Amino acid sequence: MKYLIMMCLFFQVISLTAFGQAYKYHTVAPEENVYRIAQKYNISAEAIYKLNPDARNGVNVGSKLVIPLQEEKVVNTSEPVSFKYHKVEKKETLFGLSQRYNVDIDEIKKYNKHLYSKELQQGEEVSIPVYAKTETPLPKAVAQGPPPVQITKTREHIILPKETKFGIARKYGMTVEELEKLNPKVDVLQPGMMIKVATNVIDEPVIITDDAFQFYEVQPQETIFGLTQRFQVDRDSLMALNPGLRDGLKSGMVLKVPTRDARGRELEDIEVEVTETAAGEARATRLEDNIKDRSTKNLVLMLPFNLNKINNDTISNSKNVIENDRVMRVSLDFYSGVMMALERAKELGISTNLQVFDTQRQAGKVTSIIQSNNFSNVDAVIGPLYQATSEEAASRLSATGIPVISPLTNRELRWMPNLYQARPSDDMLRDAMIDYIRNNSQGKNVIIIADGKNAALRNRLNNAIPGSRIVNPSDNNISEGSIATSILKDRENWVILESESVGLLSSATSALNRLARNNKITLFTTNKNSSFDSNVLANDHLGRLNFHFPSEYKEFDETVSDMFIDKYKSKYGYVPNNYTVRGYDLTLDILLRLAAMSSLEESVRANILTEYVENKFSYRPKANGGFYNDAIYIMHYNDDLTLSVAR
Repeated sequence: MKYLIMMCLFFQVISLTAFGQAYKYHTVAPEENVYRIAQKYNISAEAIYKLNPDARNGVNVGSKLVIPLQEEKVVNTSEPVSFKYHKVEKKETLFGLSQRYNVDIDEIKKYNKHLYSKELQQGEEVSIPVYAKTETPLPKAVAQGPPPVQITKTREHIILPKETKFGIARKYGMTVEELEKLNPKVDVLQPGMMIKVATNVIDEPVIITDDAFQFYEVQPQETIFGLTQRFQVDRDSLMALNPGLRDGLKSGMVLKVPTRDARGRELEDIEVEVTETAAGEARATRLEDNIKDRSTKNLVLMLPFNLNKINNDTISNSKNVIENDRVMRVSLDFYSGVMMALERAKELGISTNLQVFDTQRQAGKVTSIIQSNNFSNVDAVIGPLYQATSEEAASRLSATGIPVISPLTNRELRWMPNLYQARPSDDMLRDAMIDYIRNNSQGKNVIIIADGKNAALRNRLNNAIPGSRIVNPSDNNISEGSIATSILKDRENWVILESESVGLLSSATSALNRLARNNKITLFTTNKNSSFDSNVLANDHLGRLNFHFPSEYKEFDETVSDMFIDKYKSKYGYVPNNYTVRGYDLTLDILLRLAAMSSLEESVRANILTEYVENKFSYRPKANGGFYNDAIYIMHYNDDLTLSVAR
């Protein structure tokens, strides 16, 4: 119970944003009115009336309202009526603050002058101007033509972002042709536009965000039996997905149908299960398609929750401990991902018995846990997090052969026959980056900038890439002129920057950014250390330089729907961080390997590569015993500071 309380305290809801305005449906509950609903979503009642004009006459229990998750931002020409004061948290940006408080970035900078030249600093207090609310004109209704004879009753529908005619037609029990006849002057749908629709509403949102489904328009002469065969779905499932079929199938009807068969395979590529690669390389495999053993799996999770720091007397004490203990927060984040993975595995028919132990970050505690509990039927141990505790667990269980998976440490672990290092080491990341540059730098002008601490790496790079040019910095600083002499205007210039000095990184990226105005320059590093995240470095410089670096994970694209991300946001109210996603990816991978390959070691012998939301896994045996994951991403910044996987 104490741990459940901690979890409830830790997970806090934050608002979600999207490109442009974001909307959702709200079903009116008993005792709710427009004013209370507006308070719930932190918007004005007028914002609700603009999208739901009939609400001015009152709302009924069970009726649905279109809710803007944020009111439209306006450019303010007046003086603020007051100020809010915001304490900056880790990774917060000006863009995020502007979205949260519905003000322009320039307005925030105007009242925080230092932000014109500096980035946000964690812990600083920022003044947020508050303006008097202004009215936004209601979107004009689209001129309507006479409705078709067969649709005698209509209602109005406000177009939301990403909605299509297929989705709207399906929701209101219409064909696309009927929808177009009701709205003859509407060609392209635009968010905020008002159109006429039928009144037979299916009780679900218009937008289908799960890529497991698609829209399909019924063709003449098609039958329900034919559709079940075409989309590999039984009749009852098709009827459940499309309640309108109870009234019969008709040509032009828009149906919701699966994109995958019962085994999870893409219907268009139903015979393709494994992607072949070059000789010796791992095969990219969807283990969900190869589940053979659906027996209950027994897992043990060892994490340093440090529950001994929690007092039972006050909730406030527990909250303070969680906020101030990074190790505890990481453990909680990872645990939440593990639990989501167990839910996903259960959906695939794999049940799990999970035992959770608090290691308190002590090797002695790990020994005590193993000696005091029966591990005879355990299939795998996930954790502990740190090198010493991971090695202790593997050592104590080596005689049993139970695999111990170290999820987060990037240090080289001791060799032990049952120890799996799931996170590639820094040396592996560096090797992968050097291989990428060597294999793709033909015809490029390669320039190496490395400080004295990285002299050995500079020599290694010079040997790996013959013909590369070396520019030596001076006192952790480098000038534009010293780099310019090595730049070639008629070729692509690949600059490799190796240092942990913030001063050198800042001067180098600033100089390269200026030189990039008239030259083609791409920036690389083999070690994206914490200095690259310093506020002294300008992120927009890294974006313009298309900065490349090796990483054990890729950041998921929030604009693309993903089943895990969508479920997590729905459950907890905010986007999961990389520790949570790693807990999910790693746990699901272990369960699927056990279900498809009978053991983790067998999956290593099969030489397979698996990939999930942010992480991929390709285990290799160590020379003296044990296994390591060598699946690595080469990431790069885009101009808009989003991240992509380098091809």
